[in-house]
Amino acid sequence: MSIFNERIDRLKTSSVKWELTKDIFGEMDLWPMWVADMDFKPPQAVIDAIKKRVDHGVFGYTFVPPSVSEAISAWLLKRHQWDIQSPWLLYCSGVVQAISTAINAFTNEGDKVLLQSPVYTPFFDMIEKNNRVVVNSPLVLDENRYQIDFAQFEKTLQQGCKLFLLCSPHNPGGRVWTKDELLKIGELCLEYNCLILADEIHSDIVYKQYHHIPIASLSDQLSEKVITLIAPSKTFNLAGLQASAVIIKNKAMRTQFQEQLKRQGVFTLNTFGIIGMEAAYREGENWLDELIDYLQDNKEYTIQYLTEHFPQITCIDSEGTYLLWLDCRGLGLSDKDLRNLLIQKGKLALEPGPKFGHGGEGFVRINIACPMDDLIEGLNRFKNALT
Repeated sequence: MSIFNERIDRLKTSSVKWELTKDIFGEMDLWPMWVADMDFKPPQAVIDAIKKRVDHGVFGYTFVPPSVSEAISAWLLKRHQWDIQSPWLLYCSGVVQAISTAINAFTNEGDKVLLQSPVYTPFFDMIEKNNRVVVNSPLVLDENRYQIDFAQFEKTLQQGCKLFLLCSPHNPGGRVWTKDELLKIGELCLEYNCLILADEIHSDIVYKQYHHIPIASLSDQLSEKVITLIAPSKTFNLAGLQASAVIIKNKAMRTQFQEQLKRQGVFTLNTFGIIGMEAAYREGENWLDELIDYLQDNKEYTIQYLTEHFPQITCIDSEGTYLLWLDCRGLGLSDKDLRNLLIQKGKLALEPGPKFGHGGEGFVRINIACPMDDLIEGLNRFKNALT
């Protein structure tokens, strides 16, 4: 029996996913399949390492020891064939904080920042809240798979974009970008002197027929113009530990980023974020391999269920992440009506597509990182809402 079948009650743990549905969706008692965290315990090695640190009993100021960067470097080399050096690493409490820091470090107010919608909502938020200008080169949905319109992408770069936010693998569409696609992105960004901020937080959750490639690993020239963001939060369900890593090979850019962190008063990570991050990257590989197999089964079950009950709904077949992007336009419902049916009739909380920008209209995002029984419960509620 899989360890991922265990159902864990997350109520009364200050869980955003389970306890803030009233604040987010306006209703209590919704089945939550929205925000991107998992309902699984992390690797036992992570729990044990944190317990050991708790037992020590003293929680004074801490720094990130060299052993953490060594663990991350070894992980990236083994899982993604990317050979990085420890000095390239900096740390933030989360990827969203790192996105904001990079925007402030490498652009000025009023500068244009490029993204590709539909895409992770904080991309928009961090650009706009820092008084930069969003420039969008929308992805193209072609035969149930998102593609990049490179002619349009180049036109947007010609507008003078200073920074491009790359979501790799893509959230919510689940694309794992190919080497040729990444090389083309890199070639154009280099040509138009646009830095690349690569959010690769989902890079470890990729289904077995696909392979994530860190864009910074593709060439020496490209590695000098890329800021890469990773974290154990999605991979090992450690979002609450508030720990992420920033990889910048270019020393001047790394200094620039670090100075911006200092201006924000950021100097280290919390004690348990440090402990959890190192333990996950050192000892979490077998757990992750089992997780990916489990998610594959959940994905296939979801697609089969929707095909049987709702042939007018198309599930974008995710190549990575534990998020599925459902094209509900065939239902003939407005986004408001779809949302109301899911919440009021189905008692189900999903992410509405319009949150992800242009191209998200008529879609919803569902999180399948839960025990199979919980997935079935959610899908039955989905069916009840729309039947």
